[in-house]
This record gives sequence, C-alpha cells and structure tokens, in this order.
Amino acid sequence: MPRTTREPRLRAAFCTGLAAVLLAHAGTALEHGDAAPGFSAPGLDGGRVTLADHRGKVVYVDFWASWCGPCAQSLPALDALRREFPADEFQVIAVNVDSDAAKAKAFLARRPVGFPSALDPKGAIPERFGLETMPTSYLIDRRGVVRHVHRGFRPGDEAVLRERIQALIASGR
Repeated sequence: MPRTTREPRLRAAFCTGLAAVLLAHAGTALEHGDAAPGFSAPGLDGGRVTLADHRGKVVYVDFWASWCGPCAQSLPALDALRREFPADEFQVIAVNVDSDAAKAKAFLARRPVGFPSALDPKGAIPERFGLETMPTSYLIDRRGVVRHVHRGFRPGDEAVLRERIQALIASGR
C-alpha cells in the first residue's frame, strides 16, 4: 500500500496528542510501592486482556507502539524472558497504544510474541499508570504492587529485569 502525504501528518498528530496526555499526567506516574491499577481491554488477537486474570503471579506490564523504535527491541527480549520462567509464576502483558490496530498487528506479525497484547488507542490504561515515556514497563508482584518501573529499553536491560523477576519469584511476593 503506497504511503500518502497524510500519513506522516497523522502520525505526527497522534504522537503530539499522546505526548500531551503523557505530560499532563506525568505528576501522577506510578512508582515502586504503588498499587497497580486494574485494567481490561480488547486483545489484539481477540478476546480481552485483563490484569486481574494474572493475580498471584509476578506480572510485567509493558506499554508499546508500532512507531516506537525501542519497542522493536524490547518485545522480543521480553518474550525470551517470559519463556525463562514458569507460566504459573510469571506473565508479560503488553498494552499497545496505536490508533490503528492494523499497524500494531503488522508490527507483531514481524516480531511475534507469546504473551497477550491489549489494544488501547485512546490511552486510558497509560493514563491510569501515569505513563511518562515510551516504552515504559511495570514489574508487579503477586499482590498487585509495583516493584519496579522500567523506562525506555536498551539491549542488555533484560539482564537487570531477569534479576528483579527472579528475586520477586523467589521471595513469594
């Protein structure tokens, strides 16, 4: 499908709008020790993605978008981490903020992952988390408490995340 001259303008408008939402809520960003807000949203593969379905596990909630360069690196790395731990102990949940589900699906078709991804084009879930930047992820303990906030992503970050996940699983929290 050929690109139109409107597409870059639409992407810029969306990014500007998302940035405005993120900055407006920057003062309310979740941090270590805060209770993670529950959410339920349509899944990119159908059905619903609901945080409460994973209560009792250590959960890593990752916010991503198809236009986010670091997200292209983080999603496969997170999928590899997900496979390292027992499914009854650890789960990754992604939340996509693209305005066009087709772009999110195309992104995942090029980088398939084995964890659920919710679609939230209006940004209600990132707003509840007080998202400040993309990507941002939240490591949540078995009781629903945020234990680590990870902003951005660079190759090698998964080593630190692995240690934090292992520690939470071992502690039973």
